[in-house]
Amino acid sequence: MTETTQTATGAEIRKLVERGQRGDRTALEELYLIHFDRIYSYLHMTVGNRHDAEDLTTQTFLRMLESIGKFRFQAAPFSAWLFRIAHNLSMDHFRANRRWQPEEEVPEPLDSEERSAEDEAFQSIGRQSMLELIDSLSQEQQQVLTLKFVFNFSNAEAATILDKTEGAVKSLQHRALVSLQKQISSSEED
Repeated sequence: MTETTQTATGAEIRKLVERGQRGDRTALEELYLIHFDRIYSYLHMTVGNRHDAEDLTTQTFLRMLESIGKFRFQAAPFSAWLFRIAHNLSMDHFRANRRWQPEEEVPEPLDSEERSAEDEAFQSIGRQSMLELIDSLSQEQQQVLTLKFVFNFSNAEAATILDKTEGAVKSLQHRALVSLQKQISSSEED
């Protein structure tokens, strides 16, 4: 993926979507390349294992191909629409499996700088502790934090993806952060 692909503007995405809606294969491939990493990462974080995340990512983009003609630019951007598809597929996956079993650690984006083994160890310990704290939150709270802080979606975009109101997203975020703060405070007192 080229650097320009990773930093496509809203106007560029809009043009690609319009071309894709007219059946332009190159535009559809470009939309796939632009969104693949984020969709896969979101699904991997949501379902907890690579195999299911790969399957759901494939399904997400197949649905995009099937439904792109119905997409309309309104309040939320194309990426929120695509994340909504991924979210719905992950919820269907949970309903089918009735439980969540993380099998492996979620991959971290690669840094351009090399880190020392000590830095890696400290970061791994910190990440594991944070993952354990986050695991204690409700699934909805986890999803809101993931969309807001990992994928940098706005409240409106997160609300679109989760099919909730902006107020509900703000409330879930607030409750999640308060819960995390309480857990951190109580662990510091131990």
